[in-house]
Amino acid sequence: QVQLVESGGGLVQPGGSLTLSCTASAIIATIDEMGWWRQGAGKQRELVARISSDGDPRYADSAKGRFTISRDNAKNTVSLQMSNMKAGDTGVYHCNFAQWNGEFDYWGRGTQITVSS
Repeated sequence: QVQLVESGGGLVQPGGSLTLSCTASAIIATIDEMGWWRQGAGKQRELVARISSDGDPRYADSAKGRFTISRDNAKNTVSLQMSNMKAGDTGVYHCNFAQWNGEFDYWGRGTQITVSS
């Protein structure tokens, strides 16, 4: 079973920046989609950003203009650069690697981000 491990979470002040990274425990030949999801306290998990195998990114409205998702296919790694962070960005961030045909759908355990002064 492939495991995804996130890193880079923590406490950041409003307006600050953080970068998250996620790496798989094993090499996966092809990953259709890599993404980052956020779950705030008492809320459902929501998509923050995703990126396809050809590098086409998609962002939640709340992330547009502030977050940048990128991937390294050779290293099976996805990153999320976050800037001008807001209190609403607070939550547990999970990475996800998925194959559109349903072959696999891997999730990381999550990393906490708290935006607070």
